[in-house]
Amino acid sequence: MMTDDKRHAPATLRNRQPLLEALRPRLPETGLLLEIASGSGEHALFLAANLPGLIIQPSDPDGAARASIRAWAAEAALPNLRPPLAINATQPDKWSDEWPGSAAPDAILCVNMIHIAPWQAAIGLFTGAGRLLSPGAPLLLYGPYRRDGRHTADSNAAFDADLRARNPAWGVRDLETVAELADSQGFGAPDIIQMPANNLTLCFRRR
Repeated sequence: MMTDDKRHAPATLRNRQPLLEALRPRLPETGLLLEIASGSGEHALFLAANLPGLIIQPSDPDGAARASIRAWAAEAALPNLRPPLAINATQPDKWSDEWPGSAAPDAILCVNMIHIAPWQAAIGLFTGAGRLLSPGAPLLLYGPYRRDGRHTADSNAAFDADLRARNPAWGVRDLETVAELADSQGFGAPDIIQMPANNLTLCFRRR
């Protein structure tokens, strides 16, 4: 049932295991993990299956994405995977309208969003995370980044050009600019983890 609603992101199969290995030592063993921009829901499903001590809370502003998340969740029937919320990263003032109850998340994850969204989404992500997370709690980002104003691989440069051709507000972000934004919202310098396919996992902790 609900199979027709399921979306599949091919990159998930390639990056989910390396991402899990990067996240595991940086996440609490128990608590609540909020994922922003969960997309198809495949990462949320994989993390819930492999991190049983954590409650996984997916979210996405797109109704079709939330339907996909619900379809994957119905098939897996994992007790620690919550129904998706309609959180929009660009509207941090409205996060509290969607957030269930008063319990704050113990960590926040965002995979492959800030380069396929306007810069306002990154601003909103750090603003919202800064309000929700307690001191020491992690905000983890995964995706491609430029470093020192340069792409780290020709494939990233080509990807960036394709993104900007599709939407001038999109594009691979400068790591240093993201770190400055994080600092302005109360986060320390990132722990940088090199990932396959010229991606990075960034772990920012709330000061």
